Amino acid sequence: MDKRLIGEWAGQLWRLLSTENRKWTFEEVRQRLEMNDKQLAAAIGWLSREDKIMFEMPHGENDANVSLMLNVYIG
Repeated sequence: MDKRLIGEWAGQLWRLLSTENRKWTFEEVRQRLEMNDKQLAAAIGWLSREDKIMFEMPHGENDANVSLMLNVYIG
């Protein structure tokens, strides 16, 4: 994957998450942005590395849900 493309995907994800103050599931984001799993995972990794998003993964064996939200600092 090209770093420039990953940066573009991360920008799309950032803009989407900043439009509504709520948790998004991986599937909601994937469908809204029309990305495949690898593209979205790369975008999440990019923003996570920059500490710009938070994500939660349930601990149950059968849970495959990931919640995404902006990591906003006030102060």
